[in-house]
Amino acid sequence: MKKVRFLGLDVHAETIAVAIAEPDGEVRSLGTVANRAEAVRELVRKLGPVEQLRACNEAGPTGYVLYWQLAELGVGCDGIAPTLVPMKAGDRVETDRRDAERLARGLRAGDLTAVYVPDAGSEALRDLVRAREAAKQDQLRARHRLNKFLLRSGQRPAAGEQSFPQRLACR
Repeated sequence: MKKVRFLGLDVHAETIAVAIAEPDGEVRSLGTVANRAEAVRELVRKLGPVEQLRACNEAGPTGYVLYWQLAELGVGCDGIAPTLVPMKAGDRVETDRRDAERLARGLRAGDLTAVYVPDAGSEALRDLVRAREAAKQDQLRARHRLNKFLLRSGQRPAAGEQSFPQRLACR
């Protein structure tokens, strides 16, 4: 029977705090590695056969990329909702090392709730939708600023109009 090692990864833009929960019960920190593909590849290589590794990290913008990297390397990985990671009462001190150890311990115990991690194509589409929404909000704010500017400079909408026509305000 193969012994699975459980990795907890606390991911940030530049670094990843790594902890491992061994099958015999020991949970220890492995320190931090750079959040770069080469460093992740080297970490996986050092930890042994990918069939014996199971990893988890908190879901989010930096966690998605790591999830995709690990999947590409053949390591099973779960994205975990940060709000669903169990915490002991009174355990309010959060450090990257402790977070990684908590993730590794929780994964081994089966206490974590995995969430859907979108594939790269789905995430690109979500980014496009977010960018469009932001552009529409920017357009509305700019139109309001222009309308206020025109009003301050003595310009008034045509008689019977509530505001300036769209074609005037958005040129």
